[in-house]
Amino acid sequence: MALQSKMTVYAAIGGVFALMAGIVFFTSDNVDLDQVEIVLKSVELRETNSENNQAKLDVIFLIKNPSDTTLTVSTIDYQLYGNGVLLGTGLYSTADIAMPGRAAVYSGTEVPLKNMFILSKSDINSEIYEDVINGKITSFSSEGRIITQTSWSESEKEFKIGY
Repeated sequence: MALQSKMTVYAAIGGVFALMAGIVFFTSDNVDLDQVEIVLKSVELRETNSENNQAKLDVIFLIKNPSDTTLTVSTIDYQLYGNGVLLGTGLYSTADIAMPGRAAVYSGTEVPLKNMFILSKSDINSEIYEDVINGKITSFSSEGRIITQTSWSESEKEFKIGY
């Protein structure tokens, strides 16, 4: 092999390593993604099913993006509390949707994300269940984790919120 072709191969290998180092450098900085804020905007009764003793609640999270980076929300894994009592766990997920199909949270904006939460009377105290379906719960709170993404990076953040 001639010296010129060896130099070309070495330059190409060096270029690939430089490109890989650049990708690692730019994707390892999640400062912008960590700035995301999540607020529990509301919990509303959608419907009840007396045959199954279940109630469907609409849980609405407000996602705020104070950073300069546009992001999407992949997952919100949460526990929902009513008047301090655990009602159950919920999951908002768009992980199976390609990023262009997800709700984009642009820089400086707020986006509401709605999730349906199924409350089963058999999973909680029947008195708490009746309070939920009769609108007697005065405060809701939630804790869990939110996973945000950009084209190149992902960040997971713990939260504890309520109203």
